[in-house]
Amino acid sequence: MMLMKCTNDRAILSSMTTATQPGKRAATRETILEHAYALACSGGVEGLSIGSLAADVGMSKSGVFAHFGSREDLQLAVLDAGAQRFVAGVLEPALKQPRGLPRLRAIVANWFDWAQRFRNGCVLLSAASEYDGRDGALHDAVVAQQAGWRAQLQKAIGQAVEQGHLRADTDGAQLAFEIYALLLALHHDSGLFGHDAARAHASAAFERLWRSWQI
Repeated sequence: MMLMKCTNDRAILSSMTTATQPGKRAATRETILEHAYALACSGGVEGLSIGSLAADVGMSKSGVFAHFGSREDLQLAVLDAGAQRFVAGVLEPALKQPRGLPRLRAIVANWFDWAQRFRNGCVLLSAASEYDGRDGALHDAVVAQQAGWRAQLQKAIGQAVEQGHLRADTDGAQLAFEIYALLLALHHDSGLFGHDAARAHASAAFERLWRSWQI
């Protein structure tokens, strides 16, 4: 009976260990990714290295490699993490607003807050300048992200046209380009001249932009 109990205990412990390992591994990976994201905010995605990240987290290089098979895999994971944060902080909250111009305005307002939060370094924007002239997986990931957000802007613009908030002849691609251009200027000036002044200028520019496309 004692032998059976010991055997059962080992089985239970083995089961518990097996069950908790994936959770622990995922938590460790998330911790590493958080540190990598913070480093990328200040030094860019291209500035990431396994060695500096391992030192920052307090792990060995092999420990980091166990979670990210290569430097490029790490960089791609950081880009994906940035994209998820952007969607959660900018796009998803705007969906609570009614379709049309209110939702489009909400996207822009949330983006203003994003620019303020990351005025000293935005992973997504730095990656766009780092990989715009390159080939490879990182370039393709950046292009896919940027195209996806531009498509979301165009979708919101189309809904504003359907709701009668913007003119029927509104060029969605052109307006999305103009919105994005103003937001890039906001990011640029927030870091160089301070967010408050940049936000004021961007707000005034957006009011003129909305009026230029309204009936």
